[in-house]
Amino acid sequence: AMPKITAQLFVSVDGVVEAPEIWHFDFWNDQMEAAVGTLLHAADTMLLGRATYEIFAASWPERGSDDLFADRINSMPKLVASNTLPEVTWRNSRLITGDATTELTRIKAEPGGDIMLTGSPTLVQSLLAAGVLDELNLLVHPVVLGTGRRLFDGSPPKTALTLTEAVTFTTGVLNLTYTARVAGVAPGNQQRSRASATFSATRASGRASR
Repeated sequence: AMPKITAQLFVSVDGVVEAPEIWHFDFWNDQMEAAVGTLLHAADTMLLGRATYEIFAASWPERGSDDLFADRINSMPKLVASNTLPEVTWRNSRLITGDATTELTRIKAEPGGDIMLTGSPTLVQSLLAAGVLDELNLLVHPVVLGTGRRLFDGSPPKTALTLTEAVTFTTGVLNLTYTARVAGVAPGNQQRSRASATFSATRASGRASR
């Protein structure tokens, strides 16, 4: 199967994604753990932008096996998209320089496992605009932060999305999954977009294997 790239972000009601370690954990529960863990264990590779890589690489290698997800995150292959980092030293990390969309398009054209994009709003924006991002999973927290980097800061191009799953957690967090809509396919059309069809097939395969 060809790789699929899914971005997962913690986001406030007013769109802030910056520093979730400050405001996110008030809403952590078993449902949130399952949402993060399911995507993390379904992916073969983690994809990170420069800023997120620097935050993760400074903390995750120091965490032991008793820390949730530490073994998985530290051991899995990691792709780091950056034109400013001279090197990446975190175990199993590989640097992508130049145009990340070009390299990721090449990777997606070859058989391989799925890729989880964590945080990295700048990279999310560019991949979504280029049609390289397959799924956008937003965990919308019921809090207004007022300040901080927003997911779609700047002037991103208009991009139509299809909501493929929506789950409300007991904490009030909304777990929303979107796929980018293929041009020319209207909402509700009996002809599914390729992205949505891929998502449905993946979900069905996951259920069948349980």
